[in-house]
Amino acid sequence: MTKKPTVLVTGGSIAGPAQAWALHRAGFEVTLLERAPRMREAGQNIDIREAGHDVLRAMGLHERVAAASTGEAGTRYYDHLGQPYAELPVRAGKDGATAELEILRGKLSELILGLTEGRAAHRYGNHVTSLDQDPDGVRVELADGTDERYDLVVVAEGRNSATRRLVFGDDIGLRTRGLYIAYGTIARTEDDDDWWRWLTATDGRMVAVRPDNVGTIRAQLGFLAPDLGLDRLDHATQMRILRTRFAGAGWLTDRILDGFTAAPAEFYLERTDRVMLPAYSRGRVIVVGDAAWAGGPTGMGTTLALVSAYVLAGELHRAGHDHERAFAGYEKVMRPYAEKVQSFGPGYTSALLPRTTRGLRRLRAVHRLFTRPALRDILERNLLSRAGKDFVLPRYPMYDTVQPLAGAELS
Repeated sequence: MTKKPTVLVTGGSIAGPAQAWALHRAGFEVTLLERAPRMREAGQNIDIREAGHDVLRAMGLHERVAAASTGEAGTRYYDHLGQPYAELPVRAGKDGATAELEILRGKLSELILGLTEGRAAHRYGNHVTSLDQDPDGVRVELADGTDERYDLVVVAEGRNSATRRLVFGDDIGLRTRGLYIAYGTIARTEDDDDWWRWLTATDGRMVAVRPDNVGTIRAQLGFLAPDLGLDRLDHATQMRILRTRFAGAGWLTDRILDGFTAAPAEFYLERTDRVMLPAYSRGRVIVVGDAAWAGGPTGMGTTLALVSAYVLAGELHRAGHDHERAFAGYEKVMRPYAEKVQSFGPGYTSALLPRTTRGLRRLRAVHRLFTRPALRDILERNLLSRAGKDFVLPRYPMYDTVQPLAGAELS
């Protein structure tokens, strides 16, 4: 019997488990490595758009993801007094500000990990500390002292991937968005509903809350600022900075700040700069998902993670496991797609988060305009899913025999 080629996939959120499942189908012996001691259940609402629907169908998961929806009814814009002035309800078959498929990050990770049970070795609480490549494989050292060897390594970690830095070093570039976003989970009250409620305040600030389907509320605070290293500070210091930065913003701000303070395990603050790499692979190591092109709050991160896992495994299978040919094929498919959906025009972020009262009045007028059906279609077609209408997901026969999963099949 021919020995299966081995692959280490690092990162256990969305891209990693999806990659592990797809590579198993492509004929690899897969090990899935995650730094956290167990599956990460926390996380915000995420959406799947455009080609992401087709990948979920290829995985047999589309019905399961739809059934696990957060139930978000649409997006509603508020002023500082808590008065709504514009709303965009969900429309069947459309991916607007609220996508047709909205799910908690932890739930989607759970569903995809379920597909890898018995198909990939799951290893938690460990991470890569060094990589050494030669023409025949990759020697990997782990934090626990383990020394292992694989034919390929796939880095499916986040924006700040440490494993990616071991491979690409100073070739990793960042393009600033000038934006921080704080995320957390807060208690639900009787006044909450199932809308994504959004406040834009002056001085480049936003406040938002979103429903989930587990009895709590997911909240975000965003603000414009240069890179001050705030994401690397301790929780208490971050909370002091946020309270100062959001003083006077109004509406639900104080409630959100109190909730973030009370639940530090559910809180994180990130810089949304875009990752720039000269190539997505180096030798026998390749990056997928946010490790390759993280681009901030575009609404396309999860879709890109799913598509990249699907494409990489499909290219490796089609190339007969010839990684050089497959990696070139992956780059050819993914780079133009990722760069298009993760790119914003000049001034985009500052227009969405104006600093002045005049800019805020202008933004609110735009929100009201886009409640008109014809203008809303233009918004969704040209801004929210910019590449979706152009990108054609490649077909790989290795996925043709996947059967849809529903009901108790993954319970």
